[in-house]
Amino acid sequence: MIAPADRGDGESRRENNTSNSSSKFAGTDNPRHLRAIQALQRSPMPREHLDKAAGCSNGPELIAELRRRGLEVPCARIPDLDRDGLPIRRGVYYFTDSDRLKIARWLSSRGRQ
Repeated sequence: MIAPADRGDGESRRENNTSNSSSKFAGTDNPRHLRAIQALQRSPMPREHLDKAAGCSNGPELIAELRRRGLEVPCARIPDLDRDGLPIRRGVYYFTDSDRLKIARWLSSRGRQ
């Protein structure tokens, strides 16, 4: 699992400033949300990969929608290189253990309906 990014001073931070760990996942029937959830269940991924997996062109808004529905979906900033070989900090979205539990509960209740 990816940990929250290091700010360089030894302290960690999250890109997502709102915590939804105690809120319930409201679920969704939006096909893009479902594809994003399925993709993030398999592996953490940068926005570009999430866009492709979900079939969208605005991954950050898609993630914001999932957050409004009760998931945390943090974004870790990972050191990387851009296409010109320059250092960058690429954002990688991932599910927390709490997110995975919320999704499992939602899927379970969805199966009972």
